[in-house]
Amino acid sequence: MQSIRSVFLLLAGITAFVALALLTFSVTIAVGGILTVLMVGRALSLKMKPAPVRATARTKSHSGENMRIWNDGRGTIIDL
Repeated sequence: MQSIRSVFLLLAGITAFVALALLTFSVTIAVGGILTVLMVGRALSLKMKPAPVRATARTKSHSGENMRIWNDGRGTIIDL
């Protein structure tokens, strides 16, 4: 009777250990998947967002009037 109880307790312990190991593994995989999706989404959203353009203005004198010229990196804008 004592050995049957010992075998039963051993099997119950092994079953509990395997169940907890599978739970830990599945939670780890789920958290890793969620983090991967968030990182990919962030990388794609940053790639789709256009980079800010810095425009520089300089003034030139053209027959007594101020002519403003901007170069924003995509082309030159001349304001007469």
